[in-house]
Amino acid sequence: MPRTSKADAPIAFDEPVIEARYVELDGYTVGFETHKADMDPGPLFAGLPDNRCQCPHWGVVVTGRVIFRYADHDEVYQAGDAYYGRPGHLPLMFAGTELIEFSPTDALNATMAVIGKNLEAAKAASASSGA
Repeated sequence: MPRTSKADAPIAFDEPVIEARYVELDGYTVGFETHKADMDPGPLFAGLPDNRCQCPHWGVVVTGRVIFRYADHDEVYQAGDAYYGRPGHLPLMFAGTELIEFSPTDALNATMAVIGKNLEAAKAASASSGA
């Protein structure tokens, strides 16, 4: 049976707001995320349907809390909670939160491609404004 652990998973990125480690296991990506600062990544989902994450996620909040905002309500998950984030959400992340999350790899990759483009555009805009 395929397996992984946080210690085995390579660091995909280590930024001031997040450290993320991902491993693909038989069509699903296991993500180990440590959120270092409060962050509203909503703008990074621009360009996806309804400008919201369309990838489903199953996860466990190890420490801290996360809020998934839907068009008509919010769902709050705290340390010890297992959760299902259905498509159409926007996450709101908080410093000190650690998540272990499972996502279909193809859907996650499609979402991450859009997020990556939006991150690059934001960095370019910041650099050209001198910020």
